[in-house]
Amino acid sequence: MSSDSLNRRKSLQTLAALTAAGTLGSWAPRALAQKPLTVGVIYVGPRDDYGYNQAHAQTAAEIKKLPGVKVVEEENVPETSAVQKTMTGMIAQDGASLLFPTSFGYFDPHILALAPKYPDVRFSHCGGMWTEKNPKNVGSFFGYIDECQFLNGVIAGHMSKSGKIAFVAAKPIPQVLRNINAFTLGARSVKPGITCSVIFTGDWSMAVKEAEATNSLADQGCDVFTMHVDGPKVIVETAAKRGKMVCGYHASQAKLAPNAYLTGAEWNWFTAYKTAIDAAQAGKPHPNFLRGGLKEGYVKMSPYGSMVTDAAKKQADGIKAQMVAGSFDIFKGPLKDNKGATVIAAGKVLKQTDPVLEGMNYLVEGVQGSF
Repeated sequence: MSSDSLNRRKSLQTLAALTAAGTLGSWAPRALAQKPLTVGVIYVGPRDDYGYNQAHAQTAAEIKKLPGVKVVEEENVPETSAVQKTMTGMIAQDGASLLFPTSFGYFDPHILALAPKYPDVRFSHCGGMWTEKNPKNVGSFFGYIDECQFLNGVIAGHMSKSGKIAFVAAKPIPQVLRNINAFTLGARSVKPGITCSVIFTGDWSMAVKEAEATNSLADQGCDVFTMHVDGPKVIVETAAKRGKMVCGYHASQAKLAPNAYLTGAEWNWFTAYKTAIDAAQAGKPHPNFLRGGLKEGYVKMSPYGSMVTDAAKKQADGIKAQMVAGSFDIFKGPLKDNKGATVIAAGKVLKQTDPVLEGMNYLVEGVQGSF
């Protein structure tokens, strides 16, 4: 833990006493009005994880350059009451009036517990499903990264020689299942008989289990890997050592395995952060529900590796152009899950904005695995 984090947490008792005495709330809003907008960014892991946290940290570095914005950060904050202490410290000690608690598990109960206590503070959560029942000073933002995972799948379908691809995942939450399914559907649009084997490690950052899962899937004959864990570094490097190919996630991992890296699904969180910051600076209502894909600049693809074939690039680029134009749908019927049940009826199309997709609870036909 950094000394800054330690000092922040040590001062919480004093701040709690001030709040109890009624002194903090009386002067804080007036004092904040005279200062730049202070933005707090909270990470569940290290900022240099070549993955989820690094993608957010890259955005934090960009928003520091915006006029009238000050940024405070804390890394390695678990999805427990510890994040409530961190948020409280940022608000009371640092004067933060806009928070970006970035990890999935921060939302419920932690943000929802704190938001009513600080109605003048805005909470922008990454990945949470904000509803009308939630406080108005809370919002969620996320991107349609499954568009990029579908394109990863297209490339994987072209490049796989074994007809077996692999997905190492953390937890079977809807966003993860959506990525697994999109990756599989992308590959099967190239080779209908291809299968995708998935292993869930159980948590966002478990290096040993990620290595074990990668080796196990390699032993099963899988030759193209992707993932949904916080830090893909271990999976990328392990797969490369086994002579396998990789499609990355969150940020580019190309430099970790230049001879194995095909392409990747990357976040561009700046779009969502800037929208929330602009609203706060202008005194406009907090954006409660932000979503976007390739078209809106929320997500992007890594450059292709030198080994990717022209045919693979041509097909992926063609589908990407359709996605940007709004004329390509990933999830449409007839679609079955991997147990044989119809999950999307024939003739039905689910657009990216359909809230049904945010509650996805199945793995599609072609996925080998369960949860």
